[in-house]
Order: sequence, then structure tokens, then C-alpha cells
Amino acid sequence: MSTEEPPDEGEDEDIRYFVRIGQTDLDGTKSVERSLSEMNGIGRRTARLIADEIGVDRRELLGKLDEDRIDELVELVQSYDESVPDWLTNRRNDFYSGETSHEVGNELTMTRQQDINRMKMIDSYKGVRHKRGQKVRGQRTKSTGRTEGTVGVNVERIREEAEEEAAEGEDE
Repeated sequence: MSTEEPPDEGEDEDIRYFVRIGQTDLDGTKSVERSLSEMNGIGRRTARLIADEIGVDRRELLGKLDEDRIDELVELVQSYDESVPDWLTNRRNDFYSGETSHEVGNELTMTRQQDINRMKMIDSYKGVRHKRGQKVRGQRTKSTGRTEGTVGVNVERIREEAEEEAAEGEDE
């Protein structure tokens, strides 16, 4: 027989189901590492580093953290680039400012779109590929990345056309 008691029904009541960081809602029913890695600009490694930095087990539920820990978490996510080496950030040597930063959430999406627009404006090789809708990073394009429908002979269409011609020939 087991001596463990079943969990109380009221145990789930103290979970915050949504934790807001910046403009992103994180799922409070998932672990700290998994919830953070769902945010744009934060991967599994970064999420693990953030959890270790604030002293929280990465497998603990995000919604069960107390307010102080969540505030520390939000603060560390926003100032992540100050606590790690430059090679661990996602925006090194910005084109305009030359500074190193770590973009997260909507900021990452906006800066990436601005970079693509700048490449398009100056007609760099990557910008031209973006304009044409082709692959940018050197992938093969002979057999993949086609957007114009089927490739090769469409046997059904040929049969239909032959039947239509035969039907027109019979009518005459």
C-alpha cells in the first residue's frame, strides 16, 4: 500500500496561468525553461541560463513562482545582454549604433524586418533574393522551393484534352 496522499484539489488554485514579459504572455502551466523558450529570441540554452541566474529549478512550473521571483525573471530577460558574454547575444555590432544587444519578442521581429528592408534598399545579394522570394542562405533551388504548383507532366490533363478533342471530332 502506498503512504502518499493524493494531491489536494485546491493546489492548482495558486497557479498563475499567464505570466506577462514585455508584450508576450507565457504559459504558467509549463516549466520555466519551456515557457521562456516559447518567447521569440530566447532558446532552450538561454532559458536555462536565466533560470540558473535567478536560482530557480528549470523544471519548476512558471505559474507557481512567487511575485518576487517573477519580477527577477522579467528583469533578467530584459537585461540579459548585460549578464552574458557578447557571443551569446543575438544582435552583435548593430549596423547603426555598433552596440551589442539581445532582442526579445516584438523587438526582434521589428529589427529583423528593418534589416531585410535595408538589404532590399541597397540591392545587396541577399536583398535581391528577398525581393524575388528566392532562398537567401545558399540552399539548393533546382528541385526544392518551387511555388508554381506541380512539376513534370500532368497525365490527367493530357487525357482530358484528348477526350475533349475526340468528343469534338465525333460531333462534327
